[in-house]
Amino acid sequence: MMTFRHGFDGNAFHDYRRKTPLRVLITGAAGQIGYSLIPLVASGAVFGEGQPIILHLLDIPFMEKALKGVVMEIEDCAYPLVNEIVATVDVTTAFKGVNVAILLGGVPRKPGMERAELFQKNSPIFVEQGKALNHADKNCKVLVVANPANTNCLIAAMNSNLPKQNFSCLTRLDQNRTVGLVAGKVGVTPGAVKNLIIWGNHSSTQYPDASQAYFTQDGSKNAVTTKLDNKYLQTEFVSTIQQRGAKILEVRGLSSSMSAAKAIRDHLKDWLYGTPEGEFVSMGVWSDGAYDIEKGLIFSFPVSCSPGGQYTVVKGLQWSAEARASIKKTETELISERSLVEKPSS
Repeated sequence: MMTFRHGFDGNAFHDYRRKTPLRVLITGAAGQIGYSLIPLVASGAVFGEGQPIILHLLDIPFMEKALKGVVMEIEDCAYPLVNEIVATVDVTTAFKGVNVAILLGGVPRKPGMERAELFQKNSPIFVEQGKALNHADKNCKVLVVANPANTNCLIAAMNSNLPKQNFSCLTRLDQNRTVGLVAGKVGVTPGAVKNLIIWGNHSSTQYPDASQAYFTQDGSKNAVTTKLDNKYLQTEFVSTIQQRGAKILEVRGLSSSMSAAKAIRDHLKDWLYGTPEGEFVSMGVWSDGAYDIEKGLIFSFPVSCSPGGQYTVVKGLQWSAEARASIKKTETELISERSLVEKPSS
């Protein structure tokens, strides 16, 4: 296995070298989402326009040639913030010293594949990567995107010495989809819609919740529930979001990549740099028993974030009877998934 390194001339980009470079790992870097995500990371859209980056890019040996091509394109972009590229097919090399790990790579579900088989195929990958995270910076923040994201994240966390609070999985794509849907329905831009929630699993059992959401219009703050009736919010609204990924796959012929990359950017930016006061976002995080959700699951909750990568689950929100039944269904699915995966090695 070969490691490729590229370092830019420090004199050419001296203004950016005043900060310590952030080591950012992207696994599955030669894949679809990686191709959409790398420009966001390298340009400063994720970590800031003054933050230099050392990109760690990992893919499987079969993708080594494609990974070389990705490196060539990054070089041709001449990103001022990219101080170095470490592109490799070696897991230990990829994870060494990284500050942020974005885990995109995993085995996708194929036609005819049972869900249990999907977990069995992904489990060894995330056991290995969880252990490899012990070579990362001790404060490394880990975002798991590869599906099944919640349970892959759980496996990685259980096999790593990093604090469980350093792990999260991506449900921001589901939240962003929900924001887009609501904005269109109430006639505002997406930026005007706040505090929509995704509860539970990043799967067809997830529960999109508009009960706490509001939108701003003409200087006033309006509850989403004043515009969208409960029947719609408990039926078509829920099923549309639950099936959105499958619908895109059907129409485009490929799974979501551009929107997934944007959601990763939003997730990391809020997690690491904080959410505005009074606003919260959805993240799959380690359950400590909040809302009576079983401990030790990676479950999507509404969270508020403070600079430095700290998050707090928003407490005290009330569920309707319909919401409770749906949220318990997604919890049950996650408990079942946990029972299917390989237990961590001693």
